[in-house]
Amino acid sequence: MSTTAATGTHPTRRVVSNVIKGCLGNLIEWFDWFVYASFSIYFAKSFFPAESLTAQLLAAASIFAVGFLMRPLGGWILGMYADRFGRRNALAVSVLLMGAGSLTIALTPSYTAIGVAAPILLLVARLLQGLSVGGEFGSSATYLSEIATPGRRGFYSSFQYVSIIMGQLLALLLMIVLQNLLSDAQMYAWGWRVPFVVGALAGFAVMLLRRGMDESAHYEKEKAAQADGRKTTGLRALSKYPKQLAAVFGLALGGTVAFYVFTSYMQKYMVNTSGISKEDAAVISFVALFIFMCLQPVAGALSDKIGRRKVMLFFSIGGTIATVPLLTALSHTNNVFLAFGLMMTGLVFVTGYTSLSAIIKAEMFPTGVRALGVGLPHAIVAALFGGTAEPVALALKQAGVESMFFWYVTGCIAVTLIAALMVTEPSKNSKLEGLQAQPLPEPVAHEAGDGGAAADKAPAAV
Repeated sequence: MSTTAATGTHPTRRVVSNVIKGCLGNLIEWFDWFVYASFSIYFAKSFFPAESLTAQLLAAASIFAVGFLMRPLGGWILGMYADRFGRRNALAVSVLLMGAGSLTIALTPSYTAIGVAAPILLLVARLLQGLSVGGEFGSSATYLSEIATPGRRGFYSSFQYVSIIMGQLLALLLMIVLQNLLSDAQMYAWGWRVPFVVGALAGFAVMLLRRGMDESAHYEKEKAAQADGRKTTGLRALSKYPKQLAAVFGLALGGTVAFYVFTSYMQKYMVNTSGISKEDAAVISFVALFIFMCLQPVAGALSDKIGRRKVMLFFSIGGTIATVPLLTALSHTNNVFLAFGLMMTGLVFVTGYTSLSAIIKAEMFPTGVRALGVGLPHAIVAALFGGTAEPVALALKQAGVESMFFWYVTGCIAVTLIAALMVTEPSKNSKLEGLQAQPLPEPVAHEAGDGGAAADKAPAAV
């Protein structure tokens, strides 16, 4: 079987196989990303001088933040790489970088053994992982959107966030298992290295698996056009689509902030503000995130029926109206069932964004700049607003004005509402459907010309 290209005209089994391979790498990358945050309480003392636990955690958190700052660079470099050399190659490189970062952390000796070289190596590892995650989103979103069956692109591309959430759940699950198998002394001494070894080995295995994926037929057509001398990739080409870039920024802003608030920050919020025990908060978060993960393909399939814009409006209108009441109510209860219901309500609204995050952006750009157009603005938003959501929340709480954070989140979602109101229905103006008029035969003939070039020339209406 040819592994050169795939379109929606290929059998469903092949599409599913490619989606699984693409999502496995995404899962591993986000598993590694969340492992750092989850296990920092154990490894911080290994990498930093023993002044105090708070100082060590702050240093570890600072290096974690650096990973966010590297994401725009990863979105830029790997986005251009994916548009120039193929989605499959970019996805293999991104998971290789993540695996290399995890292996570096797992094998780095402690501060007492090698001194300042320990935190330096930790920083280098996080730089690699930041580049990886920054590049993974755009490449993965583009690949899943292009490889999916026409008419079901929303359904298949929604599995990007299924894999992101599953990575978070598996990191949390592994932590629970190790905490029950090992003593505290063992966790601090060497147990924290286990998840990084697991992530590294899985990453290298998935890299090999991704090398066997079908390449996107959209990319193959674009590659043929480039061979004819038509330059359609890079920042200069992307600059021709300012309305699409603005739309991606706007759509990503509220969705990214809401995602981090109702997933990663919510567990801390329930403990610090609501007064719920750590154990109960962990269980609430695990169950809510599992249901949230299962909702992604449901909402993605719904968008294939009624359109992306209506589903995105469900998130942005609901989030704008409900965020302040939900977070306020949650701050005044320590009832675990009510807390679960409030968190789950927020996640139902957030599903309207996460299930479409890949496809609604990918449909706005032509093939030559799709990975860069999706990945770069999203990475910038994640760095500026996603990575800072928790510090902003904690700073406002410490200042005694925590409720201001509720309005901050609401304001971010309102920006997404404005963007959703301004865009025309992306699925009706999709740049992903140009190949379907003349599907590529199998095996693929590498010929430039028709098939989708005309559809890629005009920007989507925004």
